[in-house]
Amino acid sequence: MTTQFTTPPRTGARIAPGPRGLPLIGSSLALAREMHTYLLRARHHYGDVVRFRLPGSDLILLSHPRHVAHVLQERTRDYPKSFLYELLKPMLGMGLLTNEGDSWLRQRRLLQPAFHRARLDGFAQTMVEHSEATAQRWEDAAARGLPLDIAAEMMRLTLEITGRTLFSVDLSGAARDIGTALTAALAITNDRMNAIVRLPNWVPTPANRRFVRAVGLLDHVVAGMIAERRAGYEADDLLTMLLEARDADTGETMSDQQLRDEVMTLVLAGHETTANGLAWAWHLLATHPGVARRLAAELAAVLGERSPTLADLPHLPYTAMVVDEVLRLYPPAWLIDRQALRNDTIDGYHIPAGSTVMLSPYVTHRHPELWEQPEGFDPERFTSECAAQRPKLAYFPFGTGQRLCIGNQFALLEMRLIIATLARRYRLELVPGHPVESDPQITLRPRHGLLMRPTLRL
Repeated sequence: MTTQFTTPPRTGARIAPGPRGLPLIGSSLALAREMHTYLLRARHHYGDVVRFRLPGSDLILLSHPRHVAHVLQERTRDYPKSFLYELLKPMLGMGLLTNEGDSWLRQRRLLQPAFHRARLDGFAQTMVEHSEATAQRWEDAAARGLPLDIAAEMMRLTLEITGRTLFSVDLSGAARDIGTALTAALAITNDRMNAIVRLPNWVPTPANRRFVRAVGLLDHVVAGMIAERRAGYEADDLLTMLLEARDADTGETMSDQQLRDEVMTLVLAGHETTANGLAWAWHLLATHPGVARRLAAELAAVLGERSPTLADLPHLPYTAMVVDEVLRLYPPAWLIDRQALRNDTIDGYHIPAGSTVMLSPYVTHRHPELWEQPEGFDPERFTSECAAQRPKLAYFPFGTGQRLCIGNQFALLEMRLIIATLARRYRLELVPGHPVESDPQITLRPRHGLLMRPTLRL
């Protein structure tokens, strides 16, 4: 469907240009149907500040790096998280992703030591071990020429790593059920974000019943981990640190509810987003054989026939650039919402109090004034020389400012080691005819999965 845009206001107008939309509902339908591509087209047609009309409010897309700095770094108190994050609370509670103000700051300080670089480095071996186990499981499919849903494979692998490194539990047996529950809860939450009328959970609609069942299963798994620790099980992991963490001012520890909310948030952030990034990595490598060959050559030269280690990563610069370029095209948090608390002016355009402001790494990472051939897949963009020529916030896959994703280094470490482990042994080829398109929900999943055939490298 071709989107029809109105003519932008004359130069100097204080109301930002944007699509007229439909009577009464404005751009609601178009945003719900094709949000990421609709935003891209709107930025191309109107520029870096675009106003969308919605029932009862404005929604404003800001796409330039200076806008990112203004909202996420310089004026954070004026732009708290939007009401859309409220819709995540039935699933995530008051974890770091949804929390605000002093409560968020307290939780952030409690969690920060767990993500110290030295602690993350200790997870590297576990990440490689689980990646090698996945490689072993793929041998039968490779020998028989059978396709695998690589999106599902990456979900399973990252869930196993999350369970082992963060909570010292084996989630492999429950991976299918947990993954299905998480997918269902996220899909229903996304539908609620796009809905004009939102019914509370106690209304027994089919979607609400599915949501309650999905969250109930996730709660059961998390509650079991917390109860086991309360009963005296000892482990050197994040959950133990959270149990022992004390507020510097009050000396209080987290309640079971606080623990539940943070664990649920970390399961989502440490599993869902990384798995999606890895799935898109395999797709991009399959469709760009020159990049795949160069990656394989680097891995062969540095690793030979052995698995990667933490010490190898400084010697795998192209692998790191591949990951960076994947996250440019498919950033973990592809859309960041904020609420304007008071009137503001950005690039001469009026930002009315109460409007929802959108910053989209997905859109900014494709800005043609910042990126040459922005839809292309070219890891060379991330050489130090190329990076120095761009505004710093032309690239912000994990957000920026005080709300920078606390697990960004964990995710980068995990993606580099998984790609190095699996790409050293396998080449993945797309199954002809399988539809590949992104599904712009809370995260960017492959809508139909990714059917690919693994082939062992000779």
